[in-house]
Amino acid sequence: MCDGANNDVVIGELYDLIKDIKDPEKPQTLEDLDVVYEKGISIIKYGFIEVIRIEFKPTVPHCSLATLIGLCIRVKLERCWNQKFKLEIVLKEGTHSTSEEINKQINDKERVTAAMENPNLQQLVEKCINTDEY
Repeated sequence: MCDGANNDVVIGELYDLIKDIKDPEKPQTLEDLDVVYEKGISIIKYGFIEVIRIEFKPTVPHCSLATLIGLCIRVKLERCWNQKFKLEIVLKEGTHSTSEEINKQINDKERVTAAMENPNLQQLVEKCINTDEY
């Protein structure tokens, strides 16, 4: 995907894709609420595999929509990033009371697929990731 010299450019492009995702409860974007931030994006190389790691932080430690926010980030990147990649989305350590369980949910392909088969949840995700309204 990229070498060390291009990581900053790639990270900037990835950030541009996710910063305008709308918060499910508030009228602001994830960037406005400091839920996503450029320093929370990294590219980690494991042998021949490069992993895009997106760290985010909920607005409150008991945020009931943290899983939905992670799902929105995942769906947006899977649809819009035209490179082949492995994606890991995690809550910033110490920012949520059930971060371990949420991290498992948003990084489990079967759970993500099942969630996106739910019409109500799919509609909510679409509303959050659709930036055409700006």
